Amino acid sequence: MLAARKTQWTVRLALLVASLFVSTGASASAAAYSDRHPDRQTESARELFKRVWQDVERGDWSQVESLPPADRQRLENYVLWPDLESAYLRATIRDAGPERIGAYLERHGTLKPARELRYRYALHLARTGSHAAFLDIYDTWYAELGAARLDCLALAAELAIGRDDTDNRLAERGKALWMTARSQADECDPVFAWMTREGHLTRDDYEARYALAVEAREFARARWLGKSIGSSFVQGAEAWQRAASSPTRFVRAYTGRAETAEARARLLYAIERETYANPEVALELWTRIKDRHPFTEEEGRKIQRHIALWTARDRLPGGWEMLSAILKPDAEVLRWRARTSLRDARWARLILDLALMPGDEASSEEWRYWHAVALAKTGRAESAREFFEALAVERSYYGFLAADELGRAYAFNADPLVANEAIIATLGERTDLVRARELFFVGLDSRGRSEWDSAILRLSPAEQEQAALLADRWGWHSRAIATASRAAHFDDLELRYPLPFPDQFETSASAASIPSTWAYGVARSESLFMRDVRSSAGAIGLMQLMPATGRSVAKRIDVRFQGLASLTDPATNIRLGTSYLGQMTERFNGNRVLATAAYNAGPHRVDAWLPVEQPVDTRAWIENIPFNETRAYVRRVLAAETIFHWRMTGDTRRLSSLLSTIMPADSRESLAASGGTSSEVHLEQ
Repeated sequence: MLAARKTQWTVRLALLVASLFVSTGASASAAAYSDRHPDRQTESARELFKRVWQDVERGDWSQVESLPPADRQRLENYVLWPDLESAYLRATIRDAGPERIGAYLERHGTLKPARELRYRYALHLARTGSHAAFLDIYDTWYAELGAARLDCLALAAELAIGRDDTDNRLAERGKALWMTARSQADECDPVFAWMTREGHLTRDDYEARYALAVEAREFARARWLGKSIGSSFVQGAEAWQRAASSPTRFVRAYTGRAETAEARARLLYAIERETYANPEVALELWTRIKDRHPFTEEEGRKIQRHIALWTARDRLPGGWEMLSAILKPDAEVLRWRARTSLRDARWARLILDLALMPGDEASSEEWRYWHAVALAKTGRAESAREFFEALAVERSYYGFLAADELGRAYAFNADPLVANEAIIATLGERTDLVRARELFFVGLDSRGRSEWDSAILRLSPAEQEQAALLADRWGWHSRAIATASRAAHFDDLELRYPLPFPDQFETSASAASIPSTWAYGVARSESLFMRDVRSSAGAIGLMQLMPATGRSVAKRIDVRFQGLASLTDPATNIRLGTSYLGQMTERFNGNRVLATAAYNAGPHRVDAWLPVEQPVDTRAWIENIPFNETRAYVRRVLAAETIFHWRMTGDTRRLSSLLSTIMPADSRESLAASGGTSSEVHLEQ
């Protein structure tokens, strides 16, 4: 394969060329594109846009007004001119007037900036009492979307203009909005007040919503609802809150007999909560109360399953036995039976566990690999070899491990996409893709991704493949990777495992004493190289750092930290992320697997997952990570690092070489004190 034959000199040259295109982020990508496509009008308009954008977003149009006529005309001809207009109108919506807004929406009604303006304008009309105008927009654009905020505003508008409700249709719509477990949009309050005055909300409605809140574990909301029902409901919600906050105390203080389903549910919920923190205590509580209250068989099975799973996840004694006692094991129970067996190196038992799995589960790469290991450990080498050979053709974590077992070359299976320049040229002129490109080039990445993804849905698979190449040429790696995947093409490794920001990665990784290949693997797994992406947990940027972590690392390495600005700056984010990886490596005595897990789940959790007495095979330790996300993340990073190493050097580094044995916590501390590392001790593989 061509990539595999690259010399070190060729790779260095490739990295140098890549740095010209991507080392400074979107602006560098824009410059690179313009160099190959000498459209100086577009390049100039792009710079004008970036110059005025922030002021326009704040409602200041003066910079646009003060532009020389030629620049003003260039900006008006730019594909993102509608975005400027929309931003200004949104910022000045109180003063813009319906004529100007209406004219804009007429011109650009299907573009995203027009949709944003229309939504903001609809809210403005509702809030200023322009009910008829609001309803015109609502009925045309929003009535079928199920957006509670707008639905409530529409109901309020209809009530304000005196729409007749003798058929109770408005009340029924309001009741549908009422029936939610969580707090409804503030805009619904006037509607609910009207329904209460008119007698449309009954005690039954309150009780029904109370039940929804309890089911969703929204106990504060349930207590609020209970105040309108009766003291017993308030007391019930408070009992739920005690079960949530102090589960062990709640169960031990329960003196009566739980005759009702709700009383039993509270006790089971408290034990469930305690299980997450301490399965052994939860088991003791369950043993104490299970015969004192009339729990149903289903309730008993559910709580026993929960305790058994967390006993196994927490590596506590008796986990496998508890899971095996479950009469009708589901896939999750069977998975943890198998993980417990392989953690304990009970190979014959593991084979029996795997035999119970449904076909689709047993045929996954994970369990095919461990089935092969178990066969080899129990003396069935030929059968094991068949499994390993079938897996070794895969470019994956388990495929690489199987190849290691056989001493075979890795099946990188690189198959670059073939460019069709005619299709690429056509795609490059599509307004929707041009808009997405320009949003990316001016630094409005998330807006660009939204428009790109919407446009890609309208392309054929063949066009999507070429669009992936187009995005790659622009240096827009996240869209190139995602679009190639959507087109089901996974073998263009230069496209799917790109090398952006090479100087930053090399310099920062070197300073942190870690391989740049590892840093690349983490960045790709974390963000697909998106500089501005934010996770649901609040992690930000290329290497997905929490703000508190970024601040702490910056202080440690004496880097000025400016919050969001630092985390969304690729160079700073890479430096902070690689430094944190270096810190985790130091903390875990050079064990890259533990450091990778700590990067995702936090070091304190990894401390809790370490073996207590005996060393554990790293492969088995990874499989027994309690969090599904972290387990998959570690495997993904290890596989990605292997591919990046091959991409950057042309050589294969065996994945197994990274899997040093996981030592017990006390042993790790002793090794650290003596200057050793956990990689010095290995179990028989």
